[in-house]
Amino acid sequence: MTSPKSSLLDRITTGFLVVIFLMGLSFAYLWFSFTTWLSTPLTIAQEGFHYELSTGKSLSHLSQDLASQNILAHPRWLNWYARFYHKEKIHPGEYLLDAGLTPISLLEKLNRGDVVLHQVTFLEGWTFKQVIDALNAEPEIKHLLTDVSDNRRLEMLSLPISHPEGWFFPDTYRFSRGTSDVEILTQAYNAMRKTLDELWAKKATNLPYRNDYEALIMASIVEKETGHEGERDKIAGVFVRRLQIGMPLQTDPTVIYGMGDIYKGKISRDDLKRPTSYNTYTIQGLPPTPIANPGKASLHAVLHPDAGKALYFVAKGDGTSIFSDTLDDHQRAVVRYQLQRSADYRSTPK
Repeated sequence: MTSPKSSLLDRITTGFLVVIFLMGLSFAYLWFSFTTWLSTPLTIAQEGFHYELSTGKSLSHLSQDLASQNILAHPRWLNWYARFYHKEKIHPGEYLLDAGLTPISLLEKLNRGDVVLHQVTFLEGWTFKQVIDALNAEPEIKHLLTDVSDNRRLEMLSLPISHPEGWFFPDTYRFSRGTSDVEILTQAYNAMRKTLDELWAKKATNLPYRNDYEALIMASIVEKETGHEGERDKIAGVFVRRLQIGMPLQTDPTVIYGMGDIYKGKISRDDLKRPTSYNTYTIQGLPPTPIANPGKASLHAVLHPDAGKALYFVAKGDGTSIFSDTLDDHQRAVVRYQLQRSADYRSTPK
């Protein structure tokens, strides 16, 4: 015969086991829901969703924000998961959330700082003004150098240069939203400095440069004079030989640069006679600074110039040039290719 006390104990035990069982079922259901949620795509349209995480904002802020926009369900689950697996460190910036992104892949993207990268391209032969214009045209850049003088820009850049022309390597630079123009220009300067150092260390012998800055100046001239890629070494050779024998460089791009804003597309005989520090028809040797940003090919050319004898060249009108050793030959080439230009004359190749 079972005592009332024993019967009560059995009922309590049974009830306890039922509670444990139900709790287990509940936990199993929650665990199944959680693991399913981790791999369930967020509610994102096919074209994706741009989200900008401001500096100082936490994962909790982001998860609640996405939840309020009906993109992320159960925002606390994301916070708990990140806390448990020590994945709470996320990077600010602009993110593209693709269709099909899951909570776990979202967290991985935030942990990596896989932000959207924009890009700006500086072309070979661009002046510093053109570089600044290109930066100003990018709305994703933080503009610190707009509407200030070049002297002030140099102060803000804090680079070891006294003039900005020629020092910013032509290339495509990728950046995240909010990157400043100062940061991009510093990167471009470092790229030019590294390239110039590497090429200067392997330069040919008997070059007429006192330092690598003079090579940079010469490279900028070759960059502006070259119409055909295959002629850089020859054009560099002409200018190097002129320097070596004390002959004026007599190159139009330096005259144009020295004219500044008064240049309207053409230069006259008077312009060639007008004295400026950049007019290589009236000065001896190199101008005081580069006239543009040279690319690597032009830097290499002036440090490994063609070893011919030509002292002159004239554009043929098809993008290439004809090179002459003597003034008589050069004058005949000028008559043939410039004074009798055909209607389809062009200074660059098709």
